[in-house]
Amino acid sequence: MCPTQSKSSSLVQDTIDSLIEQGREIGVQVAAYLDGELVVDVWGGLADPGTGRKVDGDTLFNMFSVTKPLAATALHMLVDRGRVRYDAPVAEYWSEYAQKGKERTTVRDVLTHRAGVPQMPAGVTPELMCDWDWMTTHIAELVPLAPPGEKALYLSMTFGWIVGEIVRRADPQHRSLGRFVREEIAGPLNAPDLWIGLPDEQVHRVAKLVNAAPPIPPEYLPPLYTASMPPQVDLIPEVFERPDVRRAEIAGVGGIFTARSNARFWAMLAQGGELDGVRLLSEELVATFSTPRRASDEPDPVMFGMPLPLGIAGFWLGGEQPPVAAAKHSRAICHPGAGNSIGFADPKTRLAVAITHNRMFMPRTREEDTALIIADAVRAQLGID
Repeated sequence: MCPTQSKSSSLVQDTIDSLIEQGREIGVQVAAYLDGELVVDVWGGLADPGTGRKVDGDTLFNMFSVTKPLAATALHMLVDRGRVRYDAPVAEYWSEYAQKGKERTTVRDVLTHRAGVPQMPAGVTPELMCDWDWMTTHIAELVPLAPPGEKALYLSMTFGWIVGEIVRRADPQHRSLGRFVREEIAGPLNAPDLWIGLPDEQVHRVAKLVNAAPPIPPEYLPPLYTASMPPQVDLIPEVFERPDVRRAEIAGVGGIFTARSNARFWAMLAQGGELDGVRLLSEELVATFSTPRRASDEPDPVMFGMPLPLGIAGFWLGGEQPPVAAAKHSRAICHPGAGNSIGFADPKTRLAVAITHNRMFMPRTREEDTALIIADAVRAQLGID
């Protein structure tokens, strides 16, 4: 745990305080790095409205899909080390994956969400979701909904198990993804609060999630959306505040972070793979991450038929519309999470930002997008575009 830092008056602090006063946020943390230096580290509001517990700099937050870049980065580190090739079949590392039409699925197909298996295994429950071997066995048995490589189908939850199993099989020590992240990313970066699988002794630090609106009934959602996130394991407090789910290494959506530690991760990427003398990735490889994936404007039927601004490396790219508007520049790499948390690295400005909160909602317009409002305040405070 990092020492708690004192808050200071700033435009970013004033912005989050105003959003909380308006009821548009409950508890928030914001951290930002510029040119590798921590320049914003503020917070406000309540970690638990029921008890009145306040947010501080060490409060942990569920960041959901902001976990995916950690999993992707573990994989990229193994590419840099010559342990994995992007164009190789997944089955070269995970032999059981070569069945039911998935034999030719490549690692790149997975990173670009074109592997064809967005659906969670039949019969999944929260308990089974916590069982890594059950999940990977049953994902290996899935029949792809489209030939691998041919269609954009967002891997809402399955992404983490597929990438994580490739990492586990290719790593010489065969570490789980959560352990790999702790030992190879969080530790070297001095970012202690990057948890994929939270120890019980850390639970008291976690902010309580609050749904801003009732869940949309499944009958009103696209069938593929529901298949990718079935109601019984959906990204909601009732599931992700369970003790067993918090403890489990749910590598695509289960990350629990502080903004401060998450921003250090993004700062490493904004600096071309190195931070404070610690290099995790080669500069040449990181420079490719903002390359758009093939057919990047293709509608994705999992995500309401919207085209997703995805790059070739498992990151989203910035843009003008939620949920990536906070990242702004089209070559910024980022990842939104359910409920509107986000992390991003902008190589154009060398800015890295992490925004965590516990009031879960998804903005439909720029005016509703509190992450964009906060990110704009960060840029204004720092005097950058």
